[in-house]
Amino acid sequence: MTKIGTTALDVFPLCLGGNVFGWTADEAQSFAVLDAYAAAGGNFVDTADVYSAWVPGHSGGESETILGRWMAARGNRDRIVVATKVGMLAGLTGLSPKTIRAAAEASLRRLRTDRIDLYYAHRDDPGTPLEETLAAFDALVREGKVRHVAASNYAAPRLAEALSISRRSGLASFVALQPNYNLVHRDEYEGDLAALCAREGLACFPYYALASGFLSGKYRPGAKVESARAGGASKHLDAKGVRVLAALDAVAAGRGTAVSTVALAWLLDRPAVVAPIASARTPEQLAELLPAVSLRLTADEMRRLSEASA
Repeated sequence: MTKIGTTALDVFPLCLGGNVFGWTADEAQSFAVLDAYAAAGGNFVDTADVYSAWVPGHSGGESETILGRWMAARGNRDRIVVATKVGMLAGLTGLSPKTIRAAAEASLRRLRTDRIDLYYAHRDDPGTPLEETLAAFDALVREGKVRHVAASNYAAPRLAEALSISRRSGLASFVALQPNYNLVHRDEYEGDLAALCAREGLACFPYYALASGFLSGKYRPGAKVESARAGGASKHLDAKGVRVLAALDAVAAGRGTAVSTVALAWLLDRPAVVAPIASARTPEQLAELLPAVSLRLTADEMRRLSEASA
């Protein structure tokens, strides 16, 4: 287990992504994955109110609802660190105090709990003053409905400003950042954001840790994969992507492990990264991800992967 920044929250080094719950995994499949994750020692699940509003006939909240039912059925709420988000669901977009309050209350009902362990601003809202957003989050923390707050998809200057305002005003401060970060998408995080996280002691939880499945190794030149995520993964199938897959193949073969395991292990060795976020539709898919938490890549392996993805 690893601490989230300076908080008392202890989390498993692989965060289970809940974006597939109610989308590519129905409730029974989601329960099976959650059971397998918990059995392996996992305790950190990431979801959002907007999951899975993109599915025809869905309105959002489906993932939270499934997670809430699972925790109620298993009686394990106190053992699970629940992360969810606000700001991107239709009708509750943005980060105004009214939106944050309404969204948090709705998430709590769906999750069947009295508190959210880590509550993210899903993306920055330039239309709402940071002071108002942070005060709204702070009110939820003071009421005990949220334990800690965090940021997702924030640029370094805005994140730095938010941290400064919280410190100056005595408000609950962001303790983590969730950026789009993986072997084929590095520039967004590496640099100012990574330096800021390291300097401020923020935990980094990369989403798209496997680049929509591309870094699982299933997507190759000429290969056809039947998956709802195929479009997002296939966009990485360029010269750089092929180069990264070749490096992953070599390291994975040498270690006798899966390509996805190596891709996650690379992330776990990057600055400020506490736990990559990865999802699985089946326990079998999850089984390929779990070994990443104990795989320590050598300096040569890290260099080989970093050079291929540069």
